[in-house]
Amino acid sequence: MKLDTLLQEFKKCSLLQYNGKLCIQDLQGTNWNFYYQLGQIVWATGGLHPRRRWLRNMNLICPEININKIELRDENILVDYWDYLLLENLYHTRQIKQEQFNDFVTNTVGEILFDLAQQASVAHLSCEINQDTIFKALMISTSTNMFIKEMQDAWYDWSEAGLKRISPNLAPIIKNPEKLRQEVSKGFYTNFERLINGQHTLWDLAVKMNKSVLAVTNSLRLFIDKGIVELIEIPDLPSSITALQNSLNYKHNKQLDQKNTPLIACIDDSILVCKILERIIVSNGMRFIGIQDTLEALPTLIQHRPNMIFLDLIMPLNSGYQICEQLRRCSCFANTPIIILTGSEGVFDRFRSKVFGANGFMNKPIYNDKVMQIVHKHLQIKSPEINISELVVHD
Repeated sequence: MKLDTLLQEFKKCSLLQYNGKLCIQDLQGTNWNFYYQLGQIVWATGGLHPRRRWLRNMNLICPEININKIELRDENILVDYWDYLLLENLYHTRQIKQEQFNDFVTNTVGEILFDLAQQASVAHLSCEINQDTIFKALMISTSTNMFIKEMQDAWYDWSEAGLKRISPNLAPIIKNPEKLRQEVSKGFYTNFERLINGQHTLWDLAVKMNKSVLAVTNSLRLFIDKGIVELIEIPDLPSSITALQNSLNYKHNKQLDQKNTPLIACIDDSILVCKILERIIVSNGMRFIGIQDTLEALPTLIQHRPNMIFLDLIMPLNSGYQICEQLRRCSCFANTPIIILTGSEGVFDRFRSKVFGANGFMNKPIYNDKVMQIVHKHLQIKSPEINISELVVHD
């Protein structure tokens, strides 16, 4: 698949108002994932240096954030858009502004599209549409057509400058320091040596020098042509985001007495919400069942008879209100605790939820302590010694 064909896939997803993930892969197994919502690209992941890219954009757009205080917990490192989860959490906790959020998304998608354009010019790519991932994201002002136009312009300028074979993911390093000393001043050499050390990619240097990656690369061309500087491949940065691995043995869940172990159900069209809630529930010694299809919710619940139900408020086809009302009409669920999940803070929603028979109301994002507090309250069970916390950003 060449670039023109690839662009047609992007445009097709937009025209069809696609919701889901567009997966692109090269023969070496490198993946690029583009997440669509109502036909618009709202996020992108993958490529060679996802952590380096995330940290670089944090330093550029959100310099006030102390990256070392951000922790990525177990239930989030399993998803490939962990970077978006962190960004969204910073926004919801009001640590970054809407403008910063928009700029971060725009930069990220733009960089990945550029890398993909370059890869399409030299390698075979395959493309797959995956609708299993329904991505609920904050909408931004940049449209997919604008993303594509900016990528085409950037790639045209890069190619016209004779840089088609040079990837911004490469890192420059001084190959012949003695020759460099002969050609430049001592002060220039000191600064040059500090930056051109094989530790920073061309993308990284563009941010550090507050210049475009095209300008930075062009400024190094003379030294590259003279054999003073060479470009090398470097690995992704080890994440300064702390991945806290809990020493849990999930096999013990299979050995639990199934009859006496509470079963918690979640009805939510978001796979992510179900996954996070599942990790919290299972790690606290209980069983879990997630349901994304609202049409299958009632028969599935009747079959499994859960002890407690978490129910999303806003879903396609059937709302949380409607499902809650249906459940209360069934004698087997007349007294089952039902907790409404929503991103809304509205007092009216809380009141209406109680009218339809809900026992409680929990706002997103999902937090371990908040979930378990509700579970303990309604099921009157003891807290286990081991649990997994949610994605946390410390003040």
